Amino acid sequence: MNQPGLSAGDRPNENVRKVTLYRNGSIYTAADPFATAMVVDGDTVAWVGSEQAATSIADSTMDVIDLRGALVAPGFVDSHAHLTETGLALAGLSLTGVRSARELLDAVAAAGGTGTVIGHGWDETTWQDATLPTLEELEQASAGRQVYLSRIDVHSALVSSSLAASAGLAGMDGFTGDSGRVVRTAHTAARLAARRFSDTERSGYQEQALHHAASNGYVALAEMSAPHICGPEDLRMAMSWNRQQGKPQVLPYWGELASSEDHARSILDSVGPEVLGLAGDLNIDGSIGSRTAALRQDYSDAPGQRGNLYLSVDEAAKHLAACSLLGVQAGFHIIGDAGLDVALDALDAAAAEVGEQRIRAAGHRFEHVELADQAAVDKLARYSVTVSMQPSFDAVWGGPGRLYEQRLGGRSKAMNTFAAFYASGVPITFGSDSPVTPLSPWSSIRACLEHSNPDQRISARAAFLGHTRAGWRATKHRNPLMGQLVPGAPASFAVWEIEELMVQVADSRVQSWSTDPRARTPLLPALDTGTDPVCLQTVREGQELFAHESLRV
Repeated sequence: MNQPGLSAGDRPNENVRKVTLYRNGSIYTAADPFATAMVVDGDTVAWVGSEQAATSIADSTMDVIDLRGALVAPGFVDSHAHLTETGLALAGLSLTGVRSARELLDAVAAAGGTGTVIGHGWDETTWQDATLPTLEELEQASAGRQVYLSRIDVHSALVSSSLAASAGLAGMDGFTGDSGRVVRTAHTAARLAARRFSDTERSGYQEQALHHAASNGYVALAEMSAPHICGPEDLRMAMSWNRQQGKPQVLPYWGELASSEDHARSILDSVGPEVLGLAGDLNIDGSIGSRTAALRQDYSDAPGQRGNLYLSVDEAAKHLAACSLLGVQAGFHIIGDAGLDVALDALDAAAAEVGEQRIRAAGHRFEHVELADQAAVDKLARYSVTVSMQPSFDAVWGGPGRLYEQRLGGRSKAMNTFAAFYASGVPITFGSDSPVTPLSPWSSIRACLEHSNPDQRISARAAFLGHTRAGWRATKHRNPLMGQLVPGAPASFAVWEIEELMVQVADSRVQSWSTDPRARTPLLPALDTGTDPVCLQTVREGQELFAHESLRV
């Protein structure tokens, strides 16, 4: 089952409408929690039901796929991703395993190819000695090639002296001379300088990211573009994939600040009519790992530092009001509690200007929102703001002794409050922020079940809905059947090789009723086996995006 996958372009007759019967497996559907078969007619789910019924309707005109016990489930939606950055991380120098400056320099020295050395994933909090290499050490290790190495959170980077010169970093905020580390304005300039790609290169990175997503069961990804990341040409290319078959759908957002309704309209006109909103990575603050997330109190490991605010309340309020008047989504990248304070005060100010109903109707979305107390949660619920979160952040950095505790001390227990958001009725959806964390949906669901704070754990079913149906709702998609496998719904799903199906809940006290067949609770893969389910096929609206060669054997 672990053989290489085939892309849609490798298979003939992709445009021929056909009827496919999937049988002898498990179908995750609200229509029948015990369904073992499904019929797909063209781009639509036509029927779900039992194996006995499947036998009676099967005929020679159908393409019949024997699932051999596999699970068919709605395809995943990643609510926060970066295609070009993901492709770069897949193709570039991986630094997730380095544990010292010396190992990092050795990796740079061993990097093949020509041109700029682009790497991703270093995290000095895992090193015994957190000393970072200098500009000149990076220059020497690369033998004169320019170097750009993004930290795991992509809010800071290490650069060589030649890249610093090429990007004109001298004198910029966030550049400190001999140090190879850049943050804030200097980091933005360095990142853009390292990304002077040809269209062919950019296309290759994005296509690699989309194929990787499809091979992991994703049928759609929210592309969170912004001027400081790659520029409008990057978003336009990302949107162009939607005009081709055989790729996950790109849900495009553009993070540029608008000062008025006319300004917002002009921005949207400039980037293209497909853009869903001026939301996503419009940064109010930065990240915990780079100490640029804006906090109410000092960082525990850096007294006197409280991070950075990139937008004022007035700027954020004008942006929210402008988008609300147009009826499009606005949003921000928000990590710290002081950053969230700015966004919440801006919601109040915008509501005072254009009316609370317009704010609610626009369906704004905030990304990350890692530090939110109950008062903040209640206000987000009041304004119907969707919160787009990344469960794997907690899996990687939450818990005793890890990054969040290093940076925030006891405050880290109040991070990524999944259960609090659900309990208060805040719409919530999940993503990876790839390449910050991998496009690995079942690992992300497991992170919801195993949150480092037991009080914030949620059930596998709630987490699965947050990774599927909620992803479509967060985009204000008009079809209420998106993210479901019921008759009449778009045929967007993935097939998974599984070890066991079960109900998994955060609180063992409710396990007994949930597993009773009379509860009619759909089953999901057991996530405590040590391995994730293997994707055998991904289909978007009837078009096969990915398949293992073994699927039809």
